[in-house]
Amino acid sequence: MSNTPPPAAAEGLSVNRMARPLVERLLHDADALGLQVRRDESGVHIVDAGIAAPGTVEAGLRIGEICMGGLGHVGLRSGSHAEGWPTWLDVRSSQPVLACLGSQYAGWSLSATKEETGGKKFFSLGSGPARALAVKEKLFAELNYRDHADCGVLVLEVDRPPPRIVIDKLLRDCNLAADALTLILTPTTSLAGTTQVVARVLEVALHKSHELGFTLANIVDGAGTAPLPSPSADGVEAMGRTNDSILYGGRVHLTVRGDDQAARELARALPSRNSHDHGRSFAHIFKEVEYDFYKIDGALFAPAEVWVSNIDSGNTWHGGAPDMALLQRLWLQEA
Repeated sequence: MSNTPPPAAAEGLSVNRMARPLVERLLHDADALGLQVRRDESGVHIVDAGIAAPGTVEAGLRIGEICMGGLGHVGLRSGSHAEGWPTWLDVRSSQPVLACLGSQYAGWSLSATKEETGGKKFFSLGSGPARALAVKEKLFAELNYRDHADCGVLVLEVDRPPPRIVIDKLLRDCNLAADALTLILTPTTSLAGTTQVVARVLEVALHKSHELGFTLANIVDGAGTAPLPSPSADGVEAMGRTNDSILYGGRVHLTVRGDDQAARELARALPSRNSHDHGRSFAHIFKEVEYDFYKIDGALFAPAEVWVSNIDSGNTWHGGAPDMALLQRLWLQEA
């Protein structure tokens, strides 16, 4: 893979500063969005988007844009009868590498033992702009990107607030004052949680492109869409639905530069149907491997259908196909 930094990394963009107005708007509209906001004893803003608070789809849309560091747009649209589902989520970015991999990707592993918490062990993957302050993942070296903002926001897909030891680690690693950090808690079992995960449809395509060795600097624009399921009260089922939405209903269009053969190969290799696990619900697969993500074929983590357009040649290639019949069997019951 080329080590050339993506264009966004060279422009001095700060995902945390760009996300800050979105965070302030989220806090201001918390009541209307079904959120609960408080400061912990150190002054960190804690936003409950579905634990004790009800959360809403609109909150999930806004959190999706916050996760993308202010470099993406997330919205809803009504699906047609032919599409087979009533509500779809649309995502787009003209800085897709920085928005998705440099900010939105859930790549920061955060954990604490029972001894450290004084009770129950804690684990979460952090996503959003504050990842780029701490740069704990080797991905940032490949992106040649680090943020130096004096504010930060991180999203955690958890069903309880993080313990003190984890919050202290976040402040230390991000080099932030407590009142400059906002943590948004989004359990997948909530409306906001399900929505912000499905908003990762474009990010999943970027991550898979990276895994396939495509030159990230050559990805210049991206758009994606995926059906929005109802959340489940069961955590594994809720996670399964959000994954299935992208794996079997997600559709992504990437605009790239460079070699036609590389663009064509990306369109062929990227879709989820290249996995031997394709065709079964994610929750079923996850249970089958005894809840070990690393036992799941990595090729599965991709949108169902992709288009890759090369602006240097004007050619577009298509690969994959959605399986809405499978999603309907998993999600839909006739009245």
